Amino acid sequence: MAEVACVVDCRDQLGESPVWCPIDQRLYWLDIKGQSISWFTPGTGDYKQVPVDEQPGSLVLREQGGMVVAFYGGFRFFDPATGAVETIHEVETDQPESRMNDGRCDRQGRFWAGSMDDTMTGRPLGSLYRLDHDLSLHTTETGIVVSNSIAFSPAGDVMYYADLDQDVIWAYDLDTATGTISNKRVFVGPGVAPGIPDGSTVDAEGYVWNARWNGWCVARFAPDGTLDRTIEMPFQQVTCPMFGGANLDVLYVTGARVNLSDDVLADQEQAGSIFAVTGTGCTGLPEPRFKG
Repeated sequence: MAEVACVVDCRDQLGESPVWCPIDQRLYWLDIKGQSISWFTPGTGDYKQVPVDEQPGSLVLREQGGMVVAFYGGFRFFDPATGAVETIHEVETDQPESRMNDGRCDRQGRFWAGSMDDTMTGRPLGSLYRLDHDLSLHTTETGIVVSNSIAFSPAGDVMYYADLDQDVIWAYDLDTATGTISNKRVFVGPGVAPGIPDGSTVDAEGYVWNARWNGWCVARFAPDGTLDRTIEMPFQQVTCPMFGGANLDVLYVTGARVNLSDDVLADQEQAGSIFAVTGTGCTGLPEPRFKG
């Protein structure tokens, strides 16, 4: 039976984008509204939080060292050791109320990240971008309210993506050589699991683990989109899962406390902290690094 435990009692405002580094045996993640990037080393218990000057939406590790972060206004290299930031691309400068959100590297080491309406008023301001190895930037989808759930099949030939506003996770065919997506179809439709789809990861069997915003759980979906199981979490705003640990058999889960009243938080005091799920019987895949 799966067991859920808080491993970092950090209580982030909007924790997101967990990434496991098998080299450092360390979990990285960020707090969007708290404007910080953090890491935790389970073997030593070390935890560090670094403030940043701009809201970070998602991060990936880079083969050459450091990170690539989709910050509020664009893609930037970030060195967590020094705090140095180098801009790769600004995006959506004509839309100051849109910001970058969920993102992940595909199996070929390209960084996909999407944007959203930061005012949460339902405007389709967002787009989905692909940052290639040569640092060229490509817009692949538009008209999105809240980009989320970016993940890739084990073979890398299927991409999953969601607009939180629509309560749908889509699947696309992905040309692994060119990065072109096609054949958009519904993978998981509305009402299949509690809440609505937030961040996702894919395990070694090709099952999609999806955090359910306002659903108090993480859901596991089979490759055909059927619901396999849900794992209850002790907080309602579940944001993103990521397999880590020495054997990639620990499911780390981020969450949020933003916009919740003190009365509501009294029943979920550790909302926004890092939780570890063990005993699922599943393992993840090594997270690809950005190759640019």
